[in-house]
Amino acid sequence: MRTPRTWSTELWLPRPASELFAFLTDVSRLDSLTPPWLRVRVLTPGPIAMGAGTLIDYELRLRGLPLRWRTEITGWEPPYRFAERQARGPFTSWEQEHRFIARDGGTVVRDEADYRVPGGALASRLIVTPEIARIFSYRAARLEEWFGR
Repeated sequence: MRTPRTWSTELWLPRPASELFAFLTDVSRLDSLTPPWLRVRVLTPGPIAMGAGTLIDYELRLRGLPLRWRTEITGWEPPYRFAERQARGPFTSWEQEHRFIARDGGTVVRDEADYRVPGGALASRLIVTPEIARIFSYRAARLEEWFGR
């Protein structure tokens, strides 16, 4: 079995965990948090009742290629954490945990993803990991615009 790659990031925002949790679990906001070059579109009809077991279908473009992605919410502990996994999509596997940690009068939003990609380590290093970095950087910038730093 191939070893998964791990991506993690943290962002401190001057807002309570409950506000950030509610914002980041509202699927209708996904397009505004995702870079425009991915052209993400939620296919699951809304409103989506979030919780463990919820399935969400998306369509996006990666380097111009249309992809479908289905995620399943696998953990749900408002306002502290939620977790998801790819049920179907472009990765060999993808599991992500989102944590909301009170600190210094605000909240640290911590994301950690474990993933495997077709093509193994070389594809991960040359293509996937840099793309994930760009996506999370975009999201952090958008969150800072809305919630301050």
